[in-house]
Amino acid sequence: MTKKVVPSAQIIEKSVVSEDSDEARELYAKSRFGSVKRKKVEMSLIEAYYLVEKEKLRILDSRNKEVPSSKLLKRFIRLEPNFFVRYKVFADMRDKGYVVKTALKFGAEYRVYEKGVKPGEDHAKWILYPVREGDKLTWFEFSSKNRVAHSTKKNLLIGILDSEGDITYYEVSWKKP
Repeated sequence: MTKKVVPSAQIIEKSVVSEDSDEARELYAKSRFGSVKRKKVEMSLIEAYYLVEKEKLRILDSRNKEVPSSKLLKRFIRLEPNFFVRYKVFADMRDKGYVVKTALKFGAEYRVYEKGVKPGEDHAKWILYPVREGDKLTWFEFSSKNRVAHSTKKNLLIGILDSEGDITYYEVSWKKP
């Protein structure tokens, strides 16, 4: 039995860039992690960590040695604010079969596509904000998030990570009376 070749990548600033390989591009084509730039796949730290946890990507250091996931987690938490909460919500949605992409251009954390829909084929259905249970959210902040979702023709989805590691989702949409 032949072992499946897992693509490798390196951390470059606040993203992860794959090697120039058919395996990396195939991973993108199948699952839509990251985006293809100059024959390499560039992905967020969260996408890369998810793939490392699923044993579908190896991240190498400058000496081409594989970096253990525990060291990656510590490094990524230092590099990105709120990494852990954002990662847990991202991973939960991906595990449920949704494609989750960044929504920075919308002023949001993530955009989420219906199951079976790939970015570019249709629009995302939700704008997703991950939060930790107990975090404060003012009415002004809530209204702003809802307005962003509405103005981009998406529903607002808030993913709340509780102290046991469970995630509860609340969907908000505009209804006409």
